[in-house]
Amino acid sequence: MTIDVPKRRVVLVTGLSGAGKASTLRALEDLGYDAIDNLPLPLLEETVARSDRAMAIGIDARSRGFDAADVLAILGRLSADATLQPDLVYAWADETTLLRRYTESRRRHPLAPDEPVVTGIAAEQSLTAPLREAADLVLDTSDLPIGTLRRLVEQHFGDGEPAQAGLVLTLISFAFPRGLPREADLVFDARFLRNPHYDPILRHQTGLDPAVGDYVEADPDCAGYFERIADLVDLVVPRFVQEGKKYATITIGCTGGRHRSVYLIERLAAHLRSRTAGQGGSDIVDTPWRLHVLHRELARETPTAEHDPTDRSVPHRDGTAHGAAPRSAPVQAQEA
Repeated sequence: MTIDVPKRRVVLVTGLSGAGKASTLRALEDLGYDAIDNLPLPLLEETVARSDRAMAIGIDARSRGFDAADVLAILGRLSADATLQPDLVYAWADETTLLRRYTESRRRHPLAPDEPVVTGIAAEQSLTAPLREAADLVLDTSDLPIGTLRRLVEQHFGDGEPAQAGLVLTLISFAFPRGLPREADLVFDARFLRNPHYDPILRHQTGLDPAVGDYVEADPDCAGYFERIADLVDLVVPRFVQEGKKYATITIGCTGGRHRSVYLIERLAAHLRSRTAGQGGSDIVDTPWRLHVLHRELARETPTAEHDPTDRSVPHRDGTAHGAAPRSAPVQAQEA
């Protein structure tokens, strides 16, 4: 009899100074990881080998002996260890946000202590560019509330079952005027559909409200457009899994990010959940994955909500969220 031993998780956190690496490490530490920041590269593999716990290690251009090629070589050796599951997380923020954060903190940039902050930002972007390209997860914190960042970290690394988790699939609604989600693998545009914003009754509602969904559905092109989105997603997601992709992000945008995109993301989440439940004979059935939904603009409106319906895991078929303890029930919970 073969016993599957869970792999030990090792998360390398890198990225730009001021982009949220420390906050990411603190969130991982709260999840039970042994967190070490700014560990010299020559000590990294030995430190991992000496531990028997999940680890989160911060690495950036300040680290002694830093070289992006060396980091990638170490990551490759860790990946070859059958007892480990390493992940590379890259924290990023746009230049305007980084400049504002440095101004507020009155700190000097570590790579440009005697020069303008923008010089240090440019140097660090160049030094760490190969790590961003190779990252399993890019966290864009430009306009991300700290509570949402912590929930994203919990969703990706808090389930305690990395070897069985498979693909983490995130669905995001957003507003085009506020920028594309930089982590997006697929981007769909819903701005051509009729806009509930111009209905005074629906303007202050969202795509989570049934009346808004009915309004969007009444557009004669909505059904055909959604069908094509669903067909493309059904095609590419199994290929993401086959190529070993750990994280994938599918986004739908509209003008305000409150109505059409929210409704379509909710409908896509329901579609994907029905597929994993074995309906419709999809190739996605029994694919190991976790599904998360984030309504970016709605989350910005309620960044401190303790139980935010705009940012959540899609529940199992027993109603419990991925990574949560199942409720007592007469039947065993099953993976969605």
